[in-house]
Amino acid sequence: MPFDFDAAVSAPFRMQPGLRRLHAGTPQLTPLAPGSPHQREKLAVLSAFWHQALLVQEGFDVSPALHAVFEQAAVEHPAVWRWDGASAQALQLSTAVSADGHIEQTASGSFGLGDEVARCLQGLPPAWRQTGLLSLAFAEDLAIIDGRDGHIPWLAVALPSHWAPELKIGRHFAEVHAPVADNALLLNAAESLTRLVCSELRWERFVWTVTDHPRLHAHPARVAAERWADTAVDRAWFRSEHQSFIPLPTLQQAVFLIHVQVQRLATVVDTPGRAQALHDALASMSPAVLAYRGLADVQAPLLGWLLHRAALSPS
Repeated sequence: MPFDFDAAVSAPFRMQPGLRRLHAGTPQLTPLAPGSPHQREKLAVLSAFWHQALLVQEGFDVSPALHAVFEQAAVEHPAVWRWDGASAQALQLSTAVSADGHIEQTASGSFGLGDEVARCLQGLPPAWRQTGLLSLAFAEDLAIIDGRDGHIPWLAVALPSHWAPELKIGRHFAEVHAPVADNALLLNAAESLTRLVCSELRWERFVWTVTDHPRLHAHPARVAAERWADTAVDRAWFRSEHQSFIPLPTLQQAVFLIHVQVQRLATVVDTPGRAQALHDALASMSPAVLAYRGLADVQAPLLGWLLHRAALSPS
């Protein structure tokens, strides 16, 4: 689902849940075009750093929740994904994985990716191979929220936004968000939010930032420590996430889906109105939020650039 700029970018900026009802029947999974940037970056991460992306708390059985996601993927996108209750098949990748982790290539795969996908999956523990295949077929990263205690017992996150998944596994929702600046609204709502997303209704939210980092994968171990050292504000990037929840009320769980997008800021701020809206949101950020997002040193030049674009007449 595309980022809803007009709904998400507003002033004053506040770190808050911002949930809204997801319309019934709205697809929650986004198929990846073969060879797309998302797919290429996920292949690289799952090949080299899977132990930081695929994580489970000891003793947690993810099968019911994961199978529900597989089923939803097959219903939403039957030309992309098949699931028979045991075997998962990514049609565009011409690859199937059985319940015991056996990998079968049904053809060479689009863009010659079949062999590359098979090598990547072969490097994963058998129990993670169906999850790996799903990750390479769809844009979304996944996490499980346990509504009984508010903890996160399972993660499949290849494209984190400046956070380390391996430090979040098994932690409480509130604890995960503890480092977030100006987080009082999030923390105060943590218990009610957990109950809400694990109930019958489906919810979504949007988050965003401006960054000098051009890649989708932004694990802190692989992001330059010197932020903005080589990136002028007119070459900045707009990083956004569409987050949604698949509720599993009978399990008292929810699957948290994260679709990351990174676009040139100049491409996103394509009208004077959008430039003004982003200017006002950035101008209203607290010092703590600016520091947390790495924007403190570039706020002034960003605001100047946005004001200039806001003053331009629409073509």
